[in-house]
Amino acid sequence: MGPFIATLVYFVISVVIVLIGLFIFEIMTQKYKDFEAVKEGNVAVAMSIAGKIIGICIILAFAIYNSSVIYETLIWGIYGVILQMISYLLFDLFTRRFSVEEQLAKNNIAVGILSMGVSIGIAFVIGASIT
Repeated sequence: MGPFIATLVYFVISVVIVLIGLFIFEIMTQKYKDFEAVKEGNVAVAMSIAGKIIGICIILAFAIYNSSVIYETLIWGIYGVILQMISYLLFDLFTRRFSVEEQLAKNNIAVGILSMGVSIGIAFVIGASIT
């Protein structure tokens, strides 16, 4: 497969995986609806979503760098979304003094920054493990 076709295929796979990931995260958040909150100007939620998008894309980039066939990128992308969901749930679980979801709904930018950092940081760890 030529590089232009491969790039197009990777692009399509990446967009689909990011959209699936965002859909799943939308279902996971009960206190607010992600894109409604962004539309209303909730910067904390926007930062959290941006972290998830960047995190998923980092994982996909590592998968593309290290995979010899396209289907491996798809598998790693799906696995990365699952691990991102787990990291979000663990982040909420380990912050016992407050609910991450409630604080994001309240537009707590500090929590938005932490959420973004968790997503991006975990993505680098996951990505580095892809061989």
